[in-house]
Amino acid sequence: MTARADPPGAAGSSELGSPPQRAGASTPSGGGACSQAGPFAAPADIPALDRVLGAEPMQAVLAAYGRTQVVAALREHLADLRTQAVAGRLPADRTAPAAIAHALAESLARATRPRLQSVYNLTGTVLHTNLGRALLPNEAVDAVVRALTTPANLEFDLDTGGRGDRDDLIEDLLRELTGAEAATVVNNNAAAVLLMLNALADRREVVVSRGELVEIGGAFRIPDIMKRAGARLVEVGTTNRTHATDYETAIGPRTAMLMKVHCSNYAITGFTKSVSVQDVAAIAHARGLPMTVDLGSGTLLDLTDWGLPREDTVRETVQAGADLVTFSGDKLLGGPQAGLLVGRADLIRKIKKNPLKRALRVGKLTLAALEPVLALYRAPEFLAERLTTLRLLTRPQRLIQPVAERLRDTVQHAVGPGYVVQAVPMFSQIGSGALPADHLPSYGLAIRHAGSGRSGRHLARLEALLRGLPRPIIGRVADDALWLDLRCLEERDEAAFAAQLAQPLA
Repeated sequence: MTARADPPGAAGSSELGSPPQRAGASTPSGGGACSQAGPFAAPADIPALDRVLGAEPMQAVLAAYGRTQVVAALREHLADLRTQAVAGRLPADRTAPAAIAHALAESLARATRPRLQSVYNLTGTVLHTNLGRALLPNEAVDAVVRALTTPANLEFDLDTGGRGDRDDLIEDLLRELTGAEAATVVNNNAAAVLLMLNALADRREVVVSRGELVEIGGAFRIPDIMKRAGARLVEVGTTNRTHATDYETAIGPRTAMLMKVHCSNYAITGFTKSVSVQDVAAIAHARGLPMTVDLGSGTLLDLTDWGLPREDTVRETVQAGADLVTFSGDKLLGGPQAGLLVGRADLIRKIKKNPLKRALRVGKLTLAALEPVLALYRAPEFLAERLTTLRLLTRPQRLIQPVAERLRDTVQHAVGPGYVVQAVPMFSQIGSGALPADHLPSYGLAIRHAGSGRSGRHLARLEALLRGLPRPIIGRVADDALWLDLRCLEERDEAAFAAQLAQPLA
């Protein structure tokens, strides 16, 4: 990405003619000239709306934004100018057509800028919830574009010519990759858990270890989700230790299922004990009950094959006896936001008949992105190259260090002599509740205030300046420094990143 171009009507634009006049200077007749000798304009000096719209400098603004919103913005701007003029504080040169066009263009550029913007994620958290989590591979992007621009067989069976089920688009892939009998998909993993509980445990009891009653992002808690689903939570064990007998003694006539929840966003160490999926499943099955697992992030392959920390796969969880497994599409899986449910065919059928399924179903764009991401897992030998999330997670420190060293001088020039920029080793994290205690060796830039005393105010100002760039740069402030972890700055973005820092920030 290159530095932001001047908006239509900006100073220096050949489309708008001459730049704004200096205070007190004369302007052509009909152009809102200042009639007084002083540097401030009177209300009578402000041109009428129709005259401004017909002036040459305004034509580029009209062409860029259309008459409707230009007229609305111009009325508001002229009213503001009159208020300033009445107060005796309106500079005379601000009544010139070029000045009005320039001000209007800047105002409209701000007002029409998309709220969802591309940013540089230099926080050190690869799967950053606030920054959109997983980035999609090219195969998924291309599929989404096709779904956006052409009709597709979302719920149309091409073999029979009749109505189809949108889950059919991804069910075979999920069955193949997980070993489950059936699968369905909703809009996120919290929705998957909610739907599963409502379909199978409404007004009945669900047994969960107290140590697994997690709170996920945005203060959504497993007990709260259970309550909304209509299920009654039965806690067993203690925060740090749960035994098989705790599950066995908790089962009663109202028990609907035994459930395990992956503690993906925290870790308990020390004097601990938990019961394996296999053992909980055996207890449940002996009493004719289903056993379910909320895997949270979820992964389809053993991450240790790529030097990452160990995480139970969905297939292993199914093979261990889980009747249903829920997991996210946009975390370790590396796909779009989605909640995936896989497991026994009879339970999936019951879930799909629940009215909530329609309320929580995904649209064509999610399915268009999810299918090619899942298909990449069929060729795991190419996954680290083709799946963006895995590529970023496995990027070695030795390849990130040269990037930091190349960009150090550029960033130093941009921030000025008031700060000291150093290329230093640091640690990234996977993020989004995925293996929170594990860190990835990385490299980046540490920016510290050069002056003595408290540096917090200066670092906060610099962090805000970086956030205000055309493509905002998002780092993190900690330990009296602004840290820019370069793990997620890929080679294709490096030149654009440096270009918008070519000029000093302030």
